[in-house]
Amino acid sequence: MKTLKRIIDVLNRIEEIILVVLFSAMVLIIFVQVIMRKANNSLYWSEELGKFLFVWISWLGISIAQRKGEHIKITMLTDRLPYRVAQIFNIVSDMIVIAICAVTFYYGITLVFSQWSSPYAGIKISTSWGYLAVVLGCGLMMLRCVGSIIESAARLKNGKPELEEGGMDA
Repeated sequence: MKTLKRIIDVLNRIEEIILVVLFSAMVLIIFVQVIMRKANNSLYWSEELGKFLFVWISWLGISIAQRKGEHIKITMLTDRLPYRVAQIFNIVSDMIVIAICAVTFYYGITLVFSQWSSPYAGIKISTSWGYLAVVLGCGLMMLRCVGSIIESAARLKNGKPELEEGGMDA
């Protein structure tokens, strides 16, 4: 288990580094484009590359948001449910997300293969690279949801944790 945790920690760190690098590159490219426009020397490829990087950031970011539990949730109902029932709702909602991601993953793969010969106009790379972000994002999201289901199942099995002295309700 320690080896698996180390591998997951390394993958988490790599994922975060990639997102920071992509975001920095996107900001830099857009900044340079703004400066170049003021100098009446626009870069024809910069807007398209900025959008391309934004797509990758968005699709890879869903995995980090799932890991940190920061996706938008309507907890009005689950906050009022008994602890064990709320865990069941969490498992069901993660299973629904897995189903949605699986369908998106499947169609994303078909787009990666079908669009291989279609290049972006400005950056001259295959549009398949853009669709690959969808595939990777959904794949990572499904893995994170499986992890979330395992955690919820463990909480379901172990019951509600006791309050620590001076602590707040979990």
